Amino acid sequence: MNILFVTSNRIGDAVLSTGLLSHLVATHPGARFTVACGPLPAPLFAAVPGAERVIGLAKQPFALHWLRLWAACALRVWDMVVDLRGSGLAWCLLARERRVLRPDRAGSRRHRVESLAALFALDPPPGPTLWIAPEHAAKAATLIPAGPPVLAIGPTANWLPKVWPADRFAELACRLTSPDGILAGGRIAVFGAPDERALAEKVLAALPAERTLDLVGRIDLPTAAACFRRAALYVGNDSGLTHIAAAVGTPTLGLFGPSPPAHYAPWGARAAVAATTIPYERLVGAPDFDHRATANLMGALSVDAAEAAARDLWRRCAGLAA
Repeated sequence: MNILFVTSNRIGDAVLSTGLLSHLVATHPGARFTVACGPLPAPLFAAVPGAERVIGLAKQPFALHWLRLWAACALRVWDMVVDLRGSGLAWCLLARERRVLRPDRAGSRRHRVESLAALFALDPPPGPTLWIAPEHAAKAATLIPAGPPVLAIGPTANWLPKVWPADRFAELACRLTSPDGILAGGRIAVFGAPDERALAEKVLAALPAERTLDLVGRIDLPTAAACFRRAALYVGNDSGLTHIAAAVGTPTLGLFGPSPPAHYAPWGARAAVAATTIPYERLVGAPDFDHRATANLMGALSVDAAEAAARDLWRRCAGLAA
C-alpha cells in the first residue's frame, strides 16, 4: 500500500500532524509512506516506519513547489493521499482514496491536533509522536551523558514577540535547578537554531557555566528530539522545539503570549502552558498591533508564574508515573 502524506512547512505544525501519521502507520501495517513537508521538519520523518521517501518542499514563487511535488508523485497510483495543506494536489494524482484538510469551521474552539484528527473522525485524537533512529539516540547519549537531571530550555522562537525575556529564562532555570528546586543540582541544556544564536547568548551568559550544556545551533532536529528524551523537563517559548519535546514524552511547559494556546499548546498529558496575564486576544487585538513588530509581548508572564506552572506540571507527571 502506497500512502502520500503532505504536511506543513513549519516545524511545529508538522510535529502536531505526526499523531495522524502514527495512526496511519498503526492501521496500515506494511504500508510504504512518502512524506512531503517543509525542508526544516523533513529530517524528523526519516525514521517513520515504512518511510520510502521524504520530500523537503521549499516554497517557490507562483506556487511552483506544488508543480514540483506533482512531478515527483504523478507516475504512481496512490492507495491514499492525505493532504493537510488543503491544496488541489490530491485531485491531480491517481489515487484510490483522498483526504484533504479543509478550513476548520470549529477552528475557534479546537486544538490543531483535534482538527487534524477530525479528518479521519478519530476520537480521542492520536497525540503527536516522533520516531528516533538509533544513531540519533547514540549521539544524544554522548551530548547528555548519565548524571544529574537535565532541564532542557528553548529560549528562542521564530518571531521575537513570542520570546520570553532572557533574564527571566535564566532566573527560572536557576530556580528550578537550585538546592530547593524540583531539579536540584541539575544540568541546564540550551537549544536553538543556528540563526537564533544571538538570542540564546543572552541566556547562556546568565547561566552557571559549570552546569550548562550549550547545544544551540550544534545539532539537527532528530538529535534534539533524542536529547529531549534524556531530559527531565523542558521549558520553551511557543516554537517547534516545544512541540518536539512534548511529542517524545518529556514533561513540557510552553510559554505563551501572542499566540493562541487553545490551538497550539503543546499536546499531551505531560504538557502544560504558562501564559501571560494579558491574554492572546488582547495582545493581538490592540489597535496598534502589527504582526511584523519586533517588540516583545511576553512581559506579562512573571518568573513566579512560570515556576509555579513548572512545579505543578512536575507534580502531575510524578502522579502519572506512580
